[in-house]
Amino acid sequence: MVSTAAGQLSPHPRVTINLVARNTTEVARAVQDGAADLGLVEGRVDADDLVQQAVARDRLALVVGPTHPWASRRSIKGPDLLAAEWVLRERGSGTRSEFEDVLKLWALSADKLNVVLELPSNEAVRMAVEAGAGATVISRLVAEPSLRAGSLKVVPFDLTDRAFTALRHRERYFSKVAQALLNEIRGTKHDSCRTRNGHIEVSFPPLPQPVPDTLALLLCR
Repeated sequence: MVSTAAGQLSPHPRVTINLVARNTTEVARAVQDGAADLGLVEGRVDADDLVQQAVARDRLALVVGPTHPWASRRSIKGPDLLAAEWVLRERGSGTRSEFEDVLKLWALSADKLNVVLELPSNEAVRMAVEAGAGATVISRLVAEPSLRAGSLKVVPFDLTDRAFTALRHRERYFSKVAQALLNEIRGTKHDSCRTRNGHIEVSFPPLPQPVPDTLALLLCR
């Protein structure tokens, strides 16, 4: 998601893009503090001072490596989760928070999970699980290339859909450049928001001239 967005924005040389990847909590805080004009995160955040708009949808998936004992399972139940070794994102990640919400539906405590690795990015988690380090819950978009290649297997388990959400401050000035990008991501002008190889791709729209501006954009990694 991060690398593709940066590449799509580059054709506008008079617009300077400061693009940084952080977890959901950090992205929301940066938008609140004025360090970023626009943030893109997984799910929603609890913040009354932020305007939150869903821009795309995704689904979480429980995945394991092809040699994992669960790779051939037809289904698992909530209590089975406590028997596995887990590779998870760090606390504050939207992906981890949503997985922990699922545990609550089964009356399970996240503290009871056997977490053998905590990693700071979805790609790092994916690679560790491919190498056999344990199970994880991850974005289906991120996992898709590995699922097609056979280096990850989906374990049937009921997980929820979720939204990718754009964040902007409710009171702070929102530039025309930032608004143009947000409009395009939301698809209000063109149907140009799509997914490929686990990334969200956005074609940046034509901008009114002149357009010298700096846009601070944070994305959830």
